Amino acid sequence: MSSTFPIQKKTISVAMVGCGARGRMLLDTLSAFDDVTIAAVCDQYEDRVTRAQDKIESLRGNRPYGTQNYREVLAMDEIDAVVIATPWDDHIRMTIETLYAGKAAAMEVGGAYDLEECYALVRAVEETGTPMMFMENCCFDRFELLATALHRAGRFGEVVHCHGAYSHDLRDEILGGYVNRHYRIDNYLRRNGENYPTHELGPIARLLDINRGNRMVSLVSVASKAAGLTAFSLTDKNPDPSLSGAKFAQGDIVNTIITCANGETITLTLDTTLPKYYSREFTVRGTKGLAMQEGNMVMLEGDCNTHIPTHGSAENYTDYLPDIWKNITDEQLRLGHGGMDFLEFREFFSALRGERDMPIDVYDAVAWMSVTVLSERSIAQGGAPQIIPDFTNGKWMTRKSVDVVPLPNPQA
Repeated sequence: MSSTFPIQKKTISVAMVGCGARGRMLLDTLSAFDDVTIAAVCDQYEDRVTRAQDKIESLRGNRPYGTQNYREVLAMDEIDAVVIATPWDDHIRMTIETLYAGKAAAMEVGGAYDLEECYALVRAVEETGTPMMFMENCCFDRFELLATALHRAGRFGEVVHCHGAYSHDLRDEILGGYVNRHYRIDNYLRRNGENYPTHELGPIARLLDINRGNRMVSLVSVASKAAGLTAFSLTDKNPDPSLSGAKFAQGDIVNTIITCANGETITLTLDTTLPKYYSREFTVRGTKGLAMQEGNMVMLEGDCNTHIPTHGSAENYTDYLPDIWKNITDEQLRLGHGGMDFLEFREFFSALRGERDMPIDVYDAVAWMSVTVLSERSIAQGGAPQIIPDFTNGKWMTRKSVDVVPLPNPQA
């Protein structure tokens, strides 16, 4: 029996499919919601299932049903929503099956493997009417939402360019893939593209109203040579000696340029296999000012200096912070990625109860994920331009701009 949406029950029953590192982190977040029960957990590895059951029993007192077969979860009448935190190549397929089973889906992030699976996901949502959300937590980050609120208030003037990056030294995690049963390793051995675009692209796309009066039209991608992982594999920090000296397809630095229907450009950088501090490099450039996450900087016309900025802290503009960041508690801040995980799930459950539309929908998901497929093609063709499909089939022209949470406008 399928769940009825919006959900009217006092307690929403959730299943977690995928209990690796990301899934276990999300179990802490889900356990913080008093009106949510984790009724089932699933993973292909039995020890991960048991560990997840033990965790929930410790946190909430109930021991959820455990299975290594996700289709058993989809057959459970009591399940309202399924959180899909499996390897990248399973996300879309499992989400489609979840939707056709009448369960709402919270799909974790990653890049797509081909365009047809993107179209198939759109069909599944449109045919079933079952809700799904793409769980891009960076759309709920403090700085990105502050910058978006400033943009909505016109403080940047006309925005012409945005930049983002996934800059994260993952060398030990990637090379430990076979040891730790982690999926990144095969992707880096065999693929070459912008394999993880949505952390940086998601907040930019929402700021630029992609799929809501604007859309991404085309992209080009280029990749550097692959040297970082091989060099790291020859050091004593390599967690898997069997990969010593291995050669990888994935370039160390991938740069992508996206053009938009309304004339803006977006640049993305993937940087995960060289020494580097973590950064998403979120940047907004407009005719009246800029926002730059790396410096926690907002500088408007008149604040700018030709050499070194003397002022321009984002903390000067906290009136533009949404209420969710003004009211967040210390406990919520500890629940994964500095509170972003809690905030995104709060909005997901609010949408399931009919209190709002899904804040990040299927059209967002497939547009952002398709960048991986298209960047691979562009790189393989020497940086040739690739057309980004209109997955909305023209609806982008009339869909209204809606932010992931309500944003203030102090000057309104």
